Parts: sequence; C-alpha cells; structure tokens
Amino acid sequence: MRKTYQGTAGKSKAKFEVVGERQLAVGLPLPLVEVWEELQPAVEHLTGLAGLQIIRAVIEDEVRRRVGPRHQPDPGSSCLRWGQQPGYVVFAGQKVAVERPRVRTRQGEEVPLDSYARLQHDGRRQRAVREGIVAGLTSRNYHRAVDSVLEGYGIEKSSVSRQFVSASAAQLKQLCEKKLAGLDLVAILIDGIHLGRQVLVVALGIATSGEKHVLGLWQGATENTTVVRELLEDLVARGLNPERRYLFVIDGAKALRAAIERVFGARAEVQRCQIHKRRNVKEHLPKSAQGDTDRRIRNAYAMTDYTAAKAELEKIFRQLERINPSAARSLEEGLEETLTVHRLGVGTLLRRTLVSTNPIESCLSTVERVARNVKRWRAGDHALRWTATGLLEAQRTFRKVKGYRELELLQCKLNPSLTQQEQVA
Repeated sequence: MRKTYQGTAGKSKAKFEVVGERQLAVGLPLPLVEVWEELQPAVEHLTGLAGLQIIRAVIEDEVRRRVGPRHQPDPGSSCLRWGQQPGYVVFAGQKVAVERPRVRTRQGEEVPLDSYARLQHDGRRQRAVREGIVAGLTSRNYHRAVDSVLEGYGIEKSSVSRQFVSASAAQLKQLCEKKLAGLDLVAILIDGIHLGRQVLVVALGIATSGEKHVLGLWQGATENTTVVRELLEDLVARGLNPERRYLFVIDGAKALRAAIERVFGARAEVQRCQIHKRRNVKEHLPKSAQGDTDRRIRNAYAMTDYTAAKAELEKIFRQLERINPSAARSLEEGLEETLTVHRLGVGTLLRRTLVSTNPIESCLSTVERVARNVKRWRAGDHALRWTATGLLEAQRTFRKVKGYRELELLQCKLNPSLTQQEQVA
C-alpha cells in the first residue's frame, strides 16, 4: 500500500513516499543549481587533489617494486630509498609541485624513475599548447586560458614558448620525414609563401583517390630554381617515383618551371594557373578594357574542347596585339601550358580543380592565419616550424577534390604502361 506524506515548515516542503513500512524516496526542494555553483570550485579542487594522490601512488609503486615496502627494504634488491626532494609533474596543463622519492644503488648512483620522467613530459601538454597557439592564443596570454584546479606553474610566456617549440619541431620532423612511396599521386601543386624575408616553397599532392597530401616544404631567400629543385629532389629521396609522369600545377613562375624540367625532364606535364594568367593580362590593360577582355579569356578557358579553346585564345591575342602589345605578349607567354588539362581531356568537374593553384593557396592561407601573431621572424627553423604547423592544421580539414572519380582516367593517360603492369599483375 503506497502512502504519501508531506511536511510543512514555512515555505520549504519535503515529500517522501513509503510502501508499507519501507521508505522509497525523499524529495528535498533545495536550490540545487545555486548549491552546485557554490560547491563546484571546491569539488574541482578536491578532484585535482585526488588526481595528485594517484600520481604519487604511481611513483611510489615503482619505488616499491625496485626497493620494497617502506621501512621493509628487500634484501635482494640492488637499490635503496634515499629520501625525497622537491620536483614537479605535469597535471591539468601546468606543472604541479610534488615531493619525489629518490632511489640509489647500493654503490651510491642515482636511479632515475621511469614513471616520474613520463609524468614530467606529458605529451598532452604540448598538444594543448599547440592547439591553443593555433587557435590564436599568444604565449604571453596563454596562462589566462588555463582553467587551473590546483596551484601550479609553468604556464607563463617562456614555458609555453618552449612547449610550442618542441611541439612544432616534432611536427616539422614528421612532415619532412614522411615517406611518399605508398602514395599513388597524379598531380603535384607547388607554390611559395613569404614569411618575413624568407620564402617557404610547399608541395601538395593529389592521389588517385582524390585525397590531398602535404608532401614537403623547403626554405630559401627567394622562390628560385635551386630551392624548388632541392624540394623536388627531397621528395624523390623520400619515395616519389621520378620515372612516372605527374601533372604539375604552378602559378607560372619561371623558376618553378625550370626546376621541374631539371628533375623530371620532358616526362612532366605542366599546367599553369589560368587565374594567374588572367590576372597578369588584366594588369597590362586600362580599366575600361579589363572587364571585357577578362570575360572573353574566362569563357575561352571554360570551353571543353582543346582546339576550340586554343583558337579562341589566339583570336584574343591577335586583337590585343592591335590594342596593347604588352598584354598580348603576357597572354602568349606560356599559353600552351595553360591548356594542358584541356589537351589531356580532363573532365569539366576535375578541370576546375586542376586549372589553378587555389587548392595549395588555401593551405597557405591557413599558414598565414596560424602565424598571424608572429611579429618578428628569426633565423633557423622558426619559419619552417610555423609553416609545418599551419600546413598540418590545414590537412586536418582536407576533403576529396571535386571530380575525383576522373583521376583514375587521368592516371591512365599519364602512365599507360603503369596501368598495363597492374592489369598483368
């Protein structure tokens, strides 16, 4: 039999239900939200203290395994307890002071504790610093973003800077040592970014699956042939097959074209960026003629047939010769290589991706955003580390290119012998 009882004491009312003589539930209408708001800091602090106790227990467990229980040393052990000394562990994104036990051999040599060393170098802290810096925090104000549950240190400017240097150096190493032999690449886009007085040349690959991969980067004072050649040679050394034909997409810089020819020879197919070509022609014309000329060039590039597109561009060239010879020469220079994807018969959807350097420029814009708080670029690997961080941040958001289903057909056109070997195998 269920009965409900209600007590009245001013405005506070308590309710509970019983079945027979057994109480089932009690309801107290306390202001729970307000109570939790008051208790939350204390609960979080208590949780932090509990975590610190677990850390101490982990370190003590290793000491016990090496030496034996406290006050009962193992006579067969070669180690002894040797008191304690101040130390720290990484906890909740900062350094927290602890008293660490010391262990020595019977000959008096210090024995390092593996668990203590690992708790001092928690990779999560470096990842947290990297994520914060990438999101826009600076090393100077990073400590304001750390929600501390225990009194600690190690989140000031110098410490955060050291953590980011370590994290970005690891990312740079990861990028520069990445093996490329397993990537079935069809196209390679190359472009550069200026950071201070330095130029970082970047290579981005597109595989037959449609996935994009950051392949590598190289540092130089200018975007010259030597820098680009060394980048390409580094890609070859890490597994890029120099005997295969690739479609290289570049912005039209002569240094890029010369370096590709030196490393890959006549096997390379080069597509020059149509957007850069249109921009270059416009800059030679008065504003009154820019709109109409750009529209006609854009319509010519939009044609599907290679012969028709080339004929239309040659017609525009002849008209420009009478109006502005400089603009005509700008259009004529490298004109054939702006139509490479037309000549290869690439489908309309995929052609929109491969006729410009927009995919790699999107990556470089992420680098600029990530490095926007850097006010002074130093020598050494400073620019390399920030560029690698930005590139890997961009790679996290990569999607398959539009028209990726056509990449297999393009690979067959570029490397027919390779396709035949796969069929035989």
